[in-house]
Amino acid sequence: MMSLEKTTVIADENHVQELIGISPLDTTEKKHSTVKKIAVVSKEYALQFVIITTLFALWGIANDLTTPMVSTFKKVMPELSNMQASLVQFAFYFGYFFMALPAALFIRKYSYKSGIILGLLLYATGAFLFYPAAHYQSYTFFLFSLWIITCGLAFLETTSNPLILFLGHKKTATQRLNFAQAFNPVGAITGLVMAQFLVIKEIKSDDYSPEAFKALTSTELAAIRENDLGVISIPYIGLGLFVLAILIVICFTKMPKTPHEDKMSISESFKKLFANKNYKYGVVAQAFYVGAQIMCWTFIFQYVDNINKTFGLELTATYYNIAAMLLFLLGRWIGTAIMKNTNPSKILMVFGIGGVICAAGAIVLQGMPGLISLICISVFMSIMFPTIYGIALKDMGDEAKIGSAGLVMAIVGGALMPVLQGSILDWGGSGFSDIKLFGFIPEVNFSFILPLICLAVVAWYGKTTYKTAK
Repeated sequence: MMSLEKTTVIADENHVQELIGISPLDTTEKKHSTVKKIAVVSKEYALQFVIITTLFALWGIANDLTTPMVSTFKKVMPELSNMQASLVQFAFYFGYFFMALPAALFIRKYSYKSGIILGLLLYATGAFLFYPAAHYQSYTFFLFSLWIITCGLAFLETTSNPLILFLGHKKTATQRLNFAQAFNPVGAITGLVMAQFLVIKEIKSDDYSPEAFKALTSTELAAIRENDLGVISIPYIGLGLFVLAILIVICFTKMPKTPHEDKMSISESFKKLFANKNYKYGVVAQAFYVGAQIMCWTFIFQYVDNINKTFGLELTATYYNIAAMLLFLLGRWIGTAIMKNTNPSKILMVFGIGGVICAAGAIVLQGMPGLISLICISVFMSIMFPTIYGIALKDMGDEAKIGSAGLVMAIVGGALMPVLQGSILDWGGSGFSDIKLFGFIPEVNFSFILPLICLAVVAWYGKTTYKTAK
C-alpha cells in the first residue's frame, strides 16, 4: 500500500501538471519541467475569441445609443410623462427576458454559431424598423423596434458569454469573461457618442424653452416632430447595416465545438440549476445589478438637467456619461488584473460596498459633488456582470446553456427598475425637483435610492459566495 506521504507528493505533482495542460501520467518528464502560467485565452481559439469579443462591443453600442433616448423622446414628445418616457428602457430590456430561454433552447438544439447568426438577423431587423416607426411617428412602433433589437441581443448574450468561458482553461474562465466584457464599454462609449452628435445635437425640439415650444403653431410643431423622429432613426439604420456586415464575417468563421457534447434533458438541467444556490442567488444578483446600471446611466441626464436648472449651469449630460463609461472601462481592466490573485467573490463584495457608498453620495450631495459620486458608481459596477456570470456558472456542464439563459433573463431588471425610478420623478410633477425629501433632497436625487439597494444586493451575493469558496 502506498504511504500517505508518497500519495501527497503524487497528488501535488498531478495538480501542477493539470494546471499546465500535461497529463498526470507523464510524471518522469514533469519532474524536470517548469510550471507555466495558464493563458487567459487559448492560442488555438485566439481568432474566435477576437471575433466573439466584437459582439460584446456591438451590444454595448445598442445599449448606450438607446439610453439617452429616454430624455430625447421626452423632449420630442413632451406629452409623455417621465414614467412613459422610461418605457424606452422597459421595451429594450424586456426583450432579454422574453427571448433568453428560447435562445438557449435554440442553441441547445443547433449550435452557438446558429444562435449568433439568428441574433444578428433580429438585431438588424429591429434597427431597420426605425424607418417606418419614424414615418408613422408612432412611439409604440419605436418601442416595438427596440424590443426586436433586444430579442436579437438576447441570442447574442446567451451564446457569447458561455462560449467565451469555454475558449480556454476553466481556471481562467471568469477572468477571460471579464477580459471580453472589457470591450463592452468601448461599444457603450461609441453608442453615447453617436447619440450625442447624431441625435441630441441635431434635434430641433431641444432648441426651444418649454414656454417657447408651447407657443409654436401646430404646423411648426408637426414639422419639428417629423424632423426629430427622422433624426432619431438615422443612427439605428446605420447600425443595422453594420450588423449585417458582422453577420457576413460570422458566417465564414469556423467556431469550435464546445465541451460537454452529451446533452442532458431539459428537466435534468433545471433540476441541477435549482439545486445550485450560487446559481439561483446569482440570477437575483444579476437582475439587481443590471437594474442599477441602467438606472445610473439613464437618469444621469435628468440629474444633470436638474443641476443646470438649479445652479444656472450649462453642463452636457452626455459628456459626464462618457466619463462614467471611461471609469467603467478602467475599473473593468483593473478588476480583471486583480482577479489573477484575488477571489472574484471577494472583489465583487468590495466593489458592491463601494457602489453603495457612491450611490449614497449621489442622493445626499447637491450639485457637482453629487454628480461626481454618481459617475464614480460606474467604477464599482465595472466587474459585476461578468463576475456574477462566472461565479453563477462555475463548474457547470451542459446545464450551462439553460443556466446562461436564466442569467440573461435577469437583464429584465433593466426593464423594471427604470420605470420605478421614473415614477419617483413624477411624484411632484413633470419636473425633477418639484418636491424635496427630508427638506433638502430633490426627487431626482432621492430616486437613486433604488440603485443603492440594488448594489447592496450585489455586495451581499459577493459575501455569500466568498464564504462558500473559502
